[in-house]
Amino acid sequence: MKQLTIVVKPFCAEAVLRAIAEMDVVACMVREAKGYSRQKGYLDRYVGSEYSLAFLPKVEIGVWVSDERAQEVADRIARTARTGRIGDGKIFVVAMGLPDALEF
Repeated sequence: MKQLTIVVKPFCAEAVLRAIAEMDVVACMVREAKGYSRQKGYLDRYVGSEYSLAFLPKVEIGVWVSDERAQEVADRIARTARTGRIGDGKIFVVAMGLPDALEF
């Protein structure tokens, strides 16, 4: 089993979640996040003065899939979220140590 952690811009989140739902992914978790990568934040202007926003708004989506489907799911999400601009997002793939999730 593998965990995919997808970090995308907020306006892409709905499209990514629709793509995930179409692929019959069993479990999904969504969180609001803030961060930056190569874009290093941006300058904004408020009441005539500039200030720096070091962390940009992002959405973090976690999904768990079988080893066989991990590449397929990651490719579909990347195609869905890609706009071609810097900061589109990241997909982290981590192999899980436990064979199945424990339910409570």
